[in-house]
Amino acid sequence: MSATSSRPVRRGTLREEQKRATRAKLVAAARNQFESRGYAAVTVDEIASEVGCSRATFYVHFPGKLEVLQAISAEATSVMSYYEDLDRVLETRSRVQFTQWLARVFQWFQENRRMLPAYDEAVALEPELRTVARRELTALPNAMTQYLEQWPEEDQDEARLRIELLLAQLERFFTRWAMQGTIDVSAERATAVLTDIWFPALTEPGRNSEG
Repeated sequence: MSATSSRPVRRGTLREEQKRATRAKLVAAARNQFESRGYAAVTVDEIASEVGCSRATFYVHFPGKLEVLQAISAEATSVMSYYEDLDRVLETRSRVQFTQWLARVFQWFQENRRMLPAYDEAVALEPELRTVARRELTALPNAMTQYLEQWPEEDQDEARLRIELLLAQLERFFTRWAMQGTIDVSAERATAVLTDIWFPALTEPGRNSEG
């Protein structure tokens, strides 16, 4: 291929790189704004202004504020993957591994704690996001296929309920512990106590757990 024929490819590649860079800057700016001020108070103009681009440039990359929030969420490790991991951990029958799983979940909460209030606010305000969030939460128990297979068909609803209650308690505990500061305890103590509660609760009745 001649040098002349390769130039359009290079120009196209450069344009694509610039486009990706601008998009990444918009996502980073939006995250900074959402973490600092919540979802409702932030405008498209403010996100674009932080990057140093125009409102029109923002709309080249995103249809609106909701879509840039969804892009931020897509960059984070999904909650689903943690419950797929929990499925593997429970199969080991190990309390130690369960405690380690809780520590990983705590780490996820810590990494995303400044974004979580903005996301919750957006769920309350955006019907489309509310539908997506409800669908994702409903699907979480289904990620734990090995765990569910251990339960009789007539007890499947109970098995799913235990998973959902674990999720609800973890969310509420983290909100009060790390965001509101109304629970004063170390992460190590919290994971130990939560292991005492949830490791046996997620064990199929009638089966003995190993240490």
